[in-house]
Amino acid sequence: MYLKTLHLRQFRNYKEQFVEFSAPKTILVGNNAQGKSNLLEAVELLATLRSHRVSRDKDLVRDGEEAARVNASLVRDTGVSELSLIVRRNGRRTVALNNENLRRQMDFLGVLNAVQFSSLDLELVRGSPETRRNWLDTLLIQLEPVYARILHEYNKVLRQRNAFLKNAKDDSAFSAKHSELAIWDAQLATTGTRLIRRRERAIKRLLPIASAWHADISGSTEILQIKYAPNIPIEQQQAEEVQQAFLEKIQQRAIAELHQGTTLVGPHRDEIELSINQTPARQYGSQGQQRTLVLALKLAELQLIEEVVGESPLLLLDDVLAELDLSRQNQLLDAIQDRFQTLITTTHLGAFDSQWLNSSQILSVNAGQVGNI
Repeated sequence: MYLKTLHLRQFRNYKEQFVEFSAPKTILVGNNAQGKSNLLEAVELLATLRSHRVSRDKDLVRDGEEAARVNASLVRDTGVSELSLIVRRNGRRTVALNNENLRRQMDFLGVLNAVQFSSLDLELVRGSPETRRNWLDTLLIQLEPVYARILHEYNKVLRQRNAFLKNAKDDSAFSAKHSELAIWDAQLATTGTRLIRRRERAIKRLLPIASAWHADISGSTEILQIKYAPNIPIEQQQAEEVQQAFLEKIQQRAIAELHQGTTLVGPHRDEIELSINQTPARQYGSQGQQRTLVLALKLAELQLIEEVVGESPLLLLDDVLAELDLSRQNQLLDAIQDRFQTLITTTHLGAFDSQWLNSSQILSVNAGQVGNI
């Protein structure tokens, strides 16, 4: 797939900007806080309807405006697609495909595929379990767009169940409401099981690809392990058995949940364990090892999406080359070649060799204005 054009209106610090991409690789160069990352964020939104930088839509809208619009023209093997996304301060969104508004946002997913790699992704190793869950969820949304709806349903039930537990915490008549809690338990277990099984399946598919990339980058001196550690024991793989294990664990933690007023059981407490040579990377991996691991994960994401979708996704490199030493930079740039359309942000061009510079479109970004160099 190839992103031909991107049109931003009132998005972040862009009042109105039209960008036409004329090469497989585009380098966006400029000082910090000029809008380079904002441009990549717009592409990420079109791919996943999520931003890894903010959780509120009002943060995406330019100061003083009520709504922001992102339009793009995308070429795929099946033809050209016109994408449109409007985000509003009040949180309401409108998505359109080929000038037709879509009733369900889920139908917008899967048209454009992209993998984002930024300096923030180093937190994949040393950050919280939530960081790793969000990473896996974002990947799954692109592999299986229906996952976005399942995740939304689970989070909705989780919020409602937490509200019930919080209200019931000091309620002397809680026993009379036990049947109502059982309804939330059943819904949580049903939607949670669907998340758990898809997460486990994705990790199993990703592991051999990431391990191969990791061996290549590290010169086969290190072995990468990725283990999905769900909050629910899943020795058995059938959905009914996972669901039953879910309900049994809820019963075991019932008193603790009521005491704390929150849900302690479910995939919102899952962990993805990353190890190098059977040693937890988060605790013992050197900075170089951690960067090699994240690079291997990102290259594996690209390859897995390519295998599942049947076309090469876009690669969004947000100021990441400065975080990698020369050897890892070369590994990344060699892996990309012209296989993936790549948008790269940087503060200077010194990290690129002449061959890359000669084959790339180079654009300057200054105070929300994009221009040719």
